Amino acid sequence: MADEVVVMALAVSPVAPDPQSVAVAAEALPRVQAYLRTHQDSSATVRLIDDEDGGQLVVPRGAVELLARVLAHMANGHSVSVVPAHAELTTQQAAELLNVSRPYLIGLLDAGEIEYRKVGTHRRVMAGSLLAYKHQDDARRRAAADELTQLAQEMDLT
Repeated sequence: MADEVVVMALAVSPVAPDPQSVAVAAEALPRVQAYLRTHQDSSATVRLIDDEDGGQLVVPRGAVELLARVLAHMANGHSVSVVPAHAELTTQQAAELLNVSRPYLIGLLDAGEIEYRKVGTHRRVMAGSLLAYKHQDDARRRAAADELTQLAQEMDLT
């Protein structure tokens, strides 16, 4: 997981798309997704060709997959940052990513819900640990919503 990279809408040097960038991202996204779908068995690299001079740029397939995620966020007008999974976030940055208050996040850290380490008196949260917690929390929320939906249907409340 040390080499894994996550894409987050996070206040760590985010790129905020302007209206023109949103439009360009929205136009490029389907083409990139189609390429990835139709070239699933291709090698671990992708060649990008410059239309003007025919120059080629070879990039890892993972970079193109990451590009698709970045384009999806930008096409929706969201700011995007690319943060290595091993990057350490401050508690404020971590709280912003989870959309919770810093004191609430510190409660999660102290309860052992999210891994962290201390640097002097400061807590540092690994981006990968934070993302793992976010995925688990999202899954719990979906399961609870599904259960409520099922109960409502059983009680003919829908």
